[in-house]
Amino acid sequence: MSQRITAIRAAWAGSTVLAAAAVSFAAPAAAQESEAATTDDGQLATIIVTANRREENLQDVAVSAEILDQARVDTIFSAAGDVTALAGSVPGLNIESSNGRAAPRFYIRGLGNTDFDLAASQPVSVLLDNVVLENVTLKSFPIFDVERIEVLRGPQGTLFGRNTPAGIVKVDSIKPSHETDVRAALSFGSLDTISLSGAVGGSVVDDVLAFRVAAQLQRRGDWISNGFTGEEDSLGGFSDFAVRGQLLYTPNERFSMNAAVNFRDLQGSSTFFRANVLGASANQPNNTNKLNENYDRDTVFYDAGGGNEAVYQQFGATLTTAYEFDFATLTSIGSYWTSEGSSRGDVDGGFGASFLPIMGPGFIPFPSDTQDSIDLEQYTQEIRLASNGDGPLSWQVGGFYFESDFDVTTVGFTFPPPVTVNHTNEAWALFGQLSYELTESLRVTGGLRYTDDQKDFFVVSGAAPQPVSVGDDQFDWDIALFADVSDDASVYAKVANSFRGPTIQGRDVAFFNPPSVAQSENITSYEVGFKTELADRRVRLNGAVFYYTVEDPQFTAVGGAGNLVQLINANKGEAYGFELDSAFQITPEFLVTLGVAYNNTEIKDNALAVGICAQCTVTDPTTVIGGSTRALVGGNPFPNAPEWSGDITARYGIPVGNSGEFFIFTDWTYLGETNFLLYESREFNAGSRIEGGLRVGYSGDNGQWELAAFARNITNEDNVLGVVDFNNNTAFVNDPRVIGVSFSVNY
Repeated sequence: MSQRITAIRAAWAGSTVLAAAAVSFAAPAAAQESEAATTDDGQLATIIVTANRREENLQDVAVSAEILDQARVDTIFSAAGDVTALAGSVPGLNIESSNGRAAPRFYIRGLGNTDFDLAASQPVSVLLDNVVLENVTLKSFPIFDVERIEVLRGPQGTLFGRNTPAGIVKVDSIKPSHETDVRAALSFGSLDTISLSGAVGGSVVDDVLAFRVAAQLQRRGDWISNGFTGEEDSLGGFSDFAVRGQLLYTPNERFSMNAAVNFRDLQGSSTFFRANVLGASANQPNNTNKLNENYDRDTVFYDAGGGNEAVYQQFGATLTTAYEFDFATLTSIGSYWTSEGSSRGDVDGGFGASFLPIMGPGFIPFPSDTQDSIDLEQYTQEIRLASNGDGPLSWQVGGFYFESDFDVTTVGFTFPPPVTVNHTNEAWALFGQLSYELTESLRVTGGLRYTDDQKDFFVVSGAAPQPVSVGDDQFDWDIALFADVSDDASVYAKVANSFRGPTIQGRDVAFFNPPSVAQSENITSYEVGFKTELADRRVRLNGAVFYYTVEDPQFTAVGGAGNLVQLINANKGEAYGFELDSAFQITPEFLVTLGVAYNNTEIKDNALAVGICAQCTVTDPTTVIGGSTRALVGGNPFPNAPEWSGDITARYGIPVGNSGEFFIFTDWTYLGETNFLLYESREFNAGSRIEGGLRVGYSGDNGQWELAAFARNITNEDNVLGVVDFNNNTAFVNDPRVIGVSFSVNY
């Protein structure tokens, strides 16, 4: 792999130099700093979105989107949560992980991927400062010092690439400026939870060179006891440190160059699996999805897993340059990322086994103790030219290149033996978008993208090489009409097509099975929506209704009694639903937001059969194939796709004197009934899940400092987030309630 690593590094360095030279006459991207919102007294703030790679008012864009601003993001992560804390904060968005803080799985409008392997492909892209973080471990990079998070629902393949059939989560960090900016925040909470963050920025050379450095440390002490060994508070702790440095060079009004470096060091815990906490038990004779008496949030019963340790380091370097010609702006974004680490878990969630003298809790057929590790490098380069000016025609064209190379090693203690596999992926694309104002109140936008995507796989050690190569080249496209029906209301209609490239899954090689392959999936989405601001911009109502079909949808049959991870294609998938995002500025001091989404998803393949669990009660029709019982899953919903989801927030402020404010803020998220797997059973699904937060405090000197008390999961809900079905009725759950205090300054 070393030769390939050298080549990637050289390519990144070379392309960066070329990009810098290409624009060295260069442009104002200094204008990268945007006013995220206006502050007219008593009116809702203007929301800026970059769905079209331009800064636009959300009310003027034909997209179903929700924006989380800096204050909301800080609140969501106030108890040292990881990326999965965003689940439900945007209606239609679900995020979960069975790899702790290291490899989250994203779902939008019900479409995602339950594959827990570190080589998994997902139909939701995550971008940090316009750089796609393709691998699941990169998607876990901590979110801190951000200007906003945009969640764009529905296919985004024209401007953002081949793996966006469901949508994208776009994270924009705060960029350097020539105004001195110093921020710091410290919070202490229960479970020995500490969160410390800070940022400093300003001019190095007035109007020419500016910098920004931001860092975050999240820490929690051990709080889970091991009931098998008798050790108290011996598991569950973590330390997650991340830092970002940026240097912005603007020698004139036309040119800008921003160099950014990101680094993360995680010393923590992987997911804690809990054996037989679902289904029948001594006090719960019926097989249900309710947590039974085997469940104790503060205790697990582990005889293996090495402490369920997760250790990761990630590094990223990005150079963004822009030059503003009179007619258009040329932008180049080159980025190089690495991710290296491992996570280990006592996957059976208990101790002993049926063939050993002891076992529990419940029936443990056999022990499972597994570690997966990755060594990854990713390089991306994008160059685009976008029109300037306010005329009726706007356009942009560009090219994109992506390359990744990584090894994944699976180790069983004592089974299976270590196996290392290698994945490489090379893709390139050309894209363009046109928007034209047909009249003062009607405009049309269309986009087209051609992508060539190639993937290769082979076994490095531990088994036969078993090389596999797949590839595809396709067009993504979309077209939208946007009409202003009044000064305060607009409607739009959009049709979009996007694809996810073919995928290779090789984890089964470690369990003496060949790698599996899924061919490309193609989504065609139809959407109509409206955007309104009423009552002198004190009420905002945005909504969309959608219908989409997926040809050859990629699914992952995880677990089952055979303990396999197999990629499959169904014939077709179908979904429909709606989203409503609203905000109400009831008084200048009282703001309420409410969002709700409905997603009805269905697998359309009556012949599709998958392996089933070892102990659960399957409710689907079954058939026997090759001596194994399998479930027929046609008609089932997509996995991890709650039909209903929603969120509500409320903030009330009471002015104190000329510069102070007492405030109270609460936010609640809701995820409705959810089936976790491709097949349906009595145990492996969740009822309605709700979590709430509260923040009460005082800010002084016009927001320059703040002292607050907070709580996350304030009602201490025990929510099942996912399951492991191959061995016993194992599940993993959400974080417990954390109550704490915080202090922050912002100058």
